[in-house]
Amino acid sequence: MAAAAAAAAVAAAAVAAAERTFKVYRRRQLLLTGACLPLPLILSGRARAQTEANDADYGFCRDMSIHHFQALAMCQRILGRDTGDLVQAAAAEVLQNQAIEIGHMHAWLADWGQSTVPPTLVMGWMGANGGAGIPLSDMPGYASADELTELSLLTGRERGKRWLELMRAHHVGGVTMASRAQDLVSSDKVRGLASRQVATQTYEIAQYDLLLEGPYASI
Repeated sequence: MAAAAAAAAVAAAAVAAAERTFKVYRRRQLLLTGACLPLPLILSGRARAQTEANDADYGFCRDMSIHHFQALAMCQRILGRDTGDLVQAAAAEVLQNQAIEIGHMHAWLADWGQSTVPPTLVMGWMGANGGAGIPLSDMPGYASADELTELSLLTGRERGKRWLELMRAHHVGGVTMASRAQDLVSSDKVRGLASRQVATQTYEIAQYDLLLEGPYASI
């Protein structure tokens, strides 16, 4: 019970960190654009913020945000459980990093005047289904409801191994999207985020492979 409570606290702290990132960013934007500037300059600044991004920027931030949200849910299913220290550390790292990235992406979407409502069709911005997009359930690496239920029902190191398998697939899908975003987006900050995601998640995939081939291989 104590471990589960600690895991819930870690998860809550990560989500709170994402919310703080969003609020701080918006507060700074309001101070910079609204405190001392006349209305025409405020509107001009907002117009520049909108023109610095294109549909790929918007689509990538929305799609990667919902992709990240599922990663957080997967981490919450194992943190505080007896899955092994290495898996616990890996899940805590994903939870913290991706919660903060969600905060950044939602802040940018709000700055561009774009919706942060989770999409039902995804990846149209990168040409999926002729640009029409595909259902969220078909997003590469996006775990199914049955897979998440299975993860929740397993115990001990078996749960840890299943998390590694699911998060590995999840990261592969994330790297696919982020790699495409590097070529399609027009905003430097979004391209930079996508580049960091490719590097981080590629490294983490390699770490998961080592665990799956090593201490979790016989489970």
